[in-house]
Formats: sequence, C-alpha cells, structure tokens
Amino acid sequence: MEVILLGIYSFFVWLIFFKFKWLPWNTLTQVIVITIPIVALTALILALNVVAPSSSDVRVIKYVVNMSSDQRGRVLEVAEGNKPLRKGDVLYRVDPTPYQLVVNNLEAQLANTVGSSKELEEQLSGSVSQVAASKSGIDQAAQRVQQAAADLELASKRAAQNRELVSTGAGNRFDLEQAETNLRNAQSALDGARSAEAQSRSALGQALAGERQIRQRMGAKSNGEWAQIAQIRAQLEQAKYDLSQTTVRAPANGTPINVMLRPGALVTVLANMPALTFVEDEFTVVAFYHQNELYKVKPGDEAEIVLETLPGEVIKAKVDSIIWANGQGGSPVSGVLPQTGSAAPPPQRFPVKLVVDPKFRDVFFAAGARGDAAIYTEHVEAIHIIRKVIVRVNTKINYLIMKLH
Repeated sequence: MEVILLGIYSFFVWLIFFKFKWLPWNTLTQVIVITIPIVALTALILALNVVAPSSSDVRVIKYVVNMSSDQRGRVLEVAEGNKPLRKGDVLYRVDPTPYQLVVNNLEAQLANTVGSSKELEEQLSGSVSQVAASKSGIDQAAQRVQQAAADLELASKRAAQNRELVSTGAGNRFDLEQAETNLRNAQSALDGARSAEAQSRSALGQALAGERQIRQRMGAKSNGEWAQIAQIRAQLEQAKYDLSQTTVRAPANGTPINVMLRPGALVTVLANMPALTFVEDEFTVVAFYHQNELYKVKPGDEAEIVLETLPGEVIKAKVDSIIWANGQGGSPVSGVLPQTGSAAPPPQRFPVKLVVDPKFRDVFFAAGARGDAAIYTEHVEAIHIIRKVIVRVNTKINYLIMKLH
C-alpha cells in the first residue's frame, strides 16, 4: 500500500513540476517534495498501528482429545485415520467378551438373589404372623390368669368361711370338703393359666428371634430395595458401563489424526498412553500482538483474517476477548531467582481471541494454520481502508510459492 501511495504521489509531482510546470523544480521544492511523503507515511503507519493494528502471527487452534479406553483389551476394529467423523461414530472397539461374561454372571446372581429374597419375604411374612399370633395368645393367657386368680380368691374365701362354720358346729363338713376341692381346682387352673402364658411368651420370643434372623439375612433397604439386591444391581450397572466402554466413540465432529492403532493391538488403561489422537472440528483463531498495540482494542471490534492455507480469502471476524496474561506474568514456586540482567527474556505478546463470522463457518480451517490479521477499532475509521487494502494484497501474495526448486 505504501508503494501505491508513493506511486500516486510521484504521479502528481510529475504533473505539477514537469508536465505542467506549475511550480519550479529547485532545491527548496525538492526538499519539500522528499520530506512530505516521509513525514506523511511515517505518521500514517504510526496511526494505523494504533487504530488498525495488524499481526503477522495468527494461529488456528483446535481442541485435541487424546482418546483412550476405560477398559483393557484386544482391539477388534479401528476407524480409518484422517477421515472426518461425526459425533458418536466408532473410533475403535476392544474385545467385549470378558466384560460380557461379567454382565451375564451378575445377571444370574441378580435373578438368584431376587428369587431368594422373595422366599425370605414369604418367611418374614410368616414370622410376622407368628409374632402377631403369639402376642394374641399372650393376651388371652393373661386374661385366663386374671380370671383364674379371681376364681382362686373366691374359692379361698369360701373355704375359709366353711372352716369357720365347721369349727363352731354351725357348718356342714361336706360343704367344707367341697369348698376345699374347689380351692384346689382354682389353684390348679391358675397354675395352668400361668403355664399357658409362659408358653405364649416363649413362643413370642422364638417368633421374634426368627423374624430378626430373616431380617438380618435380608439386610437393610436402599431406595426401597433390599441391600443385597441393590448391591448386585449396582455391580451389574457398573459391569454394563464397563461393557459399553469397550466401544470408543468420537466425542464430537472431527478427525482422528495419524492413527497408528491396528486390530490385534492390546490397549491399556493409562492416561499418559492414548490409543489415538482426535482433533475436533471446533476451532479458535488467536492473533498475537505486541503489548503496546492493544490499548484501543476492545471486544466487538471488527477484524479480518487471511490464512496461508486459504490464499485469496479474506475472513471476516470480531474480537471476542483479549487474553491479558502470558508466561511472564506467573511466578511458579522454584528455587531459581528471576533473571533481571542482560539475559532477561524479551517481553512476550498478548493473544487476542477472534470469533469468525458465521457465514465462514463452513470454510475449512486447518489446525495449526498460520496467517495475518487486522483489527479495526472505532478510532480514525477513515484510514482503515489503507489497512484493508494491505490485507487484501497480502492474501493475494499467498498465491505465490517462493521456492527455487
């Protein structure tokens, strides 16, 4: 752009001083003619770097997922590498046989435990009925004891009365013998009632012990289900989950890159040893700027991107955010003193996150693609056209491949 402006300026100088000779071409005018473009271009470039800063370090960053199976096993199937996949497509499958056997075993255990629990529930129901019957028997026996005690008390009084009458000669000995017989019968009835009550209480103790034993065998309940059943059901769900993890699927739309995994290989459960690398289609464009170029930039400003992988294409974008942090801004715990002398590191740049216009979302952005970018602030918009022309010239230059062989 600077060359174009100099060409236009030179054309007008030729017209004024040589074609029409409106002004004399002397030392003074020569100095003025040379000074004006130098000052003007310097001021223009300095202003552009503030109101429309550019960056020659733009990077397309994609999310990379290191895929590994939760289960160890022999690989049966692997997706073809460097081919786009949709979310949920199979990346690779591990032999599910041992995990399916665990599921089958737990399903059998669950069915057996459910059947046993139903038998125990029936036994528990019978024990509860026995407890209720024993309590009813105790109540009936207690009533009989009370009745027998009342009869014994009455028979005892009658016997005492008859003894007193016989001792005074006013009573009949036959009546005394009958009263004493009734007293012995009442005592025997009371002893029988008390024995029956004791037997009922013993039966209640046995019924309660049987109920406790059955409840102990069944265990407590969890979410309305017996603990043994709930435990096996949880183990079964875990086994089914393990079985499902033998098939590893794409977590998003993307591409498995550089797939070296092959059927027959043994994969292990190690986080630092992924089976393959999956690159998602979602991406972020980041432009790196020097620290003094961003004081007029703010989120929402218009931006343009040109990438070497897309020569001739100008991609519209907006500033999403400025990441006001870099590696020099942290102080990790270490025993090394900071370098502040002549060997101090140069100041690092700040990344600016750019959001691509939705109409360019179908354009393929290669992970790691490099290029240039320009941000157009709300200040001195009249000279933004110069930066836009420079951007478009740069994207045309990307068509040129500077190689000598």
